[in-house]
Amino acid sequence: MARVQKSRLDAVYRNLILTNFFTEGWGKPQILKQLLEFRENVTNREKCIEIVDPHHTIHIENVSVNGDCTITHGHFRSPFTNILPGVMPPECEQARFQMILPKKWPTEQKPVCIHMAGTGDHFYWRRRIMMARPLVKEYGIGSILLENPFYGSRKPQKQLRSSLRNVTDLIIMGGALILESQVLLHWCERQGYGPLALTGISMGGHMASISAVNWPKPLILVPCLSWCSASCGFVKGVLSGSIPWKKLENQRRQNELMNLINDLEIEPYDLGQQFANDFIETSNTKDDKKTTNYKSDNSTGIPFFSRVAHRLFGNPGKNSNIADDAMEAHAVRFMRGVLDEVTHLKNFDKPVDTSLITLVAANHDAYVPRDGEMDLCAEIWPGSEIRYINAGHLGAFLFHHHVFRQAIKDSFDKYYDKYTRDDKTLHNTTDNNINTVVSPS
Repeated sequence: MARVQKSRLDAVYRNLILTNFFTEGWGKPQILKQLLEFRENVTNREKCIEIVDPHHTIHIENVSVNGDCTITHGHFRSPFTNILPGVMPPECEQARFQMILPKKWPTEQKPVCIHMAGTGDHFYWRRRIMMARPLVKEYGIGSILLENPFYGSRKPQKQLRSSLRNVTDLIIMGGALILESQVLLHWCERQGYGPLALTGISMGGHMASISAVNWPKPLILVPCLSWCSASCGFVKGVLSGSIPWKKLENQRRQNELMNLINDLEIEPYDLGQQFANDFIETSNTKDDKKTTNYKSDNSTGIPFFSRVAHRLFGNPGKNSNIADDAMEAHAVRFMRGVLDEVTHLKNFDKPVDTSLITLVAANHDAYVPRDGEMDLCAEIWPGSEIRYINAGHLGAFLFHHHVFRQAIKDSFDKYYDKYTRDDKTLHNTTDNNINTVVSPS
């Protein structure tokens, strides 16, 4: 993928924001180990289906009418608490959502889209105003706004604003949302809603992606301003400047974390293996772009994270005089390996029907740069469609919500064209301010 100029507005805005990430480090080593082992349950569709009860209890708190909408508030206990009890902070254990539906459905269909929250998107108001209510008014599409763990009413008491304190918090958030979205999708089917969709902007787009892949039926997916891995944003984007890399490296070199890594007897997915294999080749360069050859290599018989530890870091005791920039480079590369291992879409099952996926990307995105990354449409989800907005991340978010909504509407129309014979096409409008590419199946 050709390198493009990044938005200066993205960089300037990021410098004005006080939020920093992972200020307390990696998190407890034992929790990190549990999460890395748990990932096998959520990257495999069959396993994920088995661990979520299709009749999981949902509590409806209240229903009100507001103009042309009905607004429902509900909650349920996150299934994540049953799989890994005690790992999620107590404040996060109750999943909460707001549902905005048309007071009167315009057709016999009842389309509903679940919206994941982006970075800093606390509570519901932003998604309700900019996405949910316009979708009802413009296209008769209902919405469910799921509150992220660590955000809004689920924010831990000690957490400041959106500043996730540990790397493990991000992994917990993703794992919980995967399971919680399954609960809501099952519930929507029981209530007679459908077709169903998942969407989100920025971090919410990636959370929607890793959640959608585990649904065993055709599902509409519209990720906006996200890409193939969480590492794109935290390692390569402007958010990387808000991470205490020296602290992370110092913690990584502590015996407890190194022993944990060496003790992990879990078999990796391809991207994690390639990350380890590529490190020596890229250790003398500033840009790690090795993302295309995913040949597995486990000929050594050494557990994956042991190989990562030895190939990347050798004996940590010998690196006590390492320079600051080299220390940061070690932490950056290790973060890349961990995040790719647990969030890269190549490591998840492919969605049932990729033709129902419409991605929206910003040409000059400095938050989620795509330089050197896999082609999400062609290499990971062939048959999907991508639309480009001529803006940076912030500009696309501020001024192009109508493009996101258009992509959702068009994706529902694709579903109707493919899976229903009757003409269920939603109100027909188009936007000429986007470039569209459809990858071959």
